[in-house]
Amino acid sequence: MDSISITGIRCYGYIGFFPQEKVLGQWFEVDLTLGLDLNAASKSDALEDTVDYGSIVNTVQQLVKNSKFALLEKVADAIATAILQESLVQNVKVSLTKLAAPIPDFSGKVTIEITRGKEALVYN
Repeated sequence: MDSISITGIRCYGYIGFFPQEKVLGQWFEVDLTLGLDLNAASKSDALEDTVDYGSIVNTVQQLVKNSKFALLEKVADAIATAILQESLVQNVKVSLTKLAAPIPDFSGKVTIEITRGKEALVYN
């Protein structure tokens, strides 16, 4: 299986457990690895034989911007589900980072990572 990685998708959203996160919002970063067969695209040099990276980035940005979920896990799953709607994508790894988690005396980041395949669409 071939792959396409799209990294550093920055998005502002209102996702979080605490009330202030839902009101003030915060920055998130998303990295993706899409698993698909790129053989046809490598031969044809045609966009219709691969995925449109710009469309994927826009989908992620809109989901983060418009979602009102409490958990990163839910957002990551929503991103994976949306990307798996692309006919060529067989699996996707989503890394979702909260760049400034509201944890006292903590200046690090929190990242969750999920991997989903087409079979996950049955459960959504």
